[in-house]
Amino acid sequence: MIFALANQKGGVGKTTTAINLAATLAQSGERVLLIDLDPQANATTGLGVRVEAEDPAMLEVLLGETGLSEVVVPTPVEGLLLAPSSRNMAGASVMLPDLTRREFRLRDALAGLESSGEQFSYVFVDCPPSLGLLTVNALVASDQVIVPVQAEYYALEGLAQLLDTVDALRRRLNPGLRVAGLVLTMADVRTNLARQVETDIRAHFPGLTFDTVVPRNVRLAEAPSFGLPVSVFDPHCVGSDAYFDLTQEVVGRG
Repeated sequence: MIFALANQKGGVGKTTTAINLAATLAQSGERVLLIDLDPQANATTGLGVRVEAEDPAMLEVLLGETGLSEVVVPTPVEGLLLAPSSRNMAGASVMLPDLTRREFRLRDALAGLESSGEQFSYVFVDCPPSLGLLTVNALVASDQVIVPVQAEYYALEGLAQLLDTVDALRRRLNPGLRVAGLVLTMADVRTNLARQVETDIRAHFPGLTFDTVVPRNVRLAEAPSFGLPVSVFDPHCVGSDAYFDLTQEVVGRG
């Protein structure tokens, strides 16, 4: 099962959600791959991986210069492997449009990985904060998309555009793609604003929003600076509990 984590708004918790869903599943005994498609490479550094300028990473995979299996590296979590991004990924928006099958580069790379004998129960793709060609590649390669939504005033802004994009890609390029759900993140449940945003989102997208709400949590914010998912950094904090519950929901819906 391949999941894309997508939202064109930045700072909504895509990377945090990708890392912690992948890590929680790996800790439960699954073999999981996390693919970092974001030029900011936060999923890469958030798992303690450093990529040197000369090291091949996901840009080289998308350009067809190397296979996906050649860039996959281990992480601090047993069973969780990472296909890292690098600063070079910033050039993808210039290079990819001129390539053949430009929307299918990630799908083709994953097919090549499978044919090489690598097997993963789950693949998560962390997307950049845009609806550009990198995110399109992720959505074309995925079975489902998870949409993290920050519990703030502008939460609904842009969601319709994202869902329209998913519908368009379903019609044109990936008939099997569907929205797994929207997940509310960074919610300060003590405030009226967060509660109102949650009410509004559940009203606009009934049945599509996950029950789990990920709260604002200091340990969640601290974990990436140690190169660890929160389930390893502090398995007993409320952030870790939330991602455990969300993982159960994601698997149940999947």
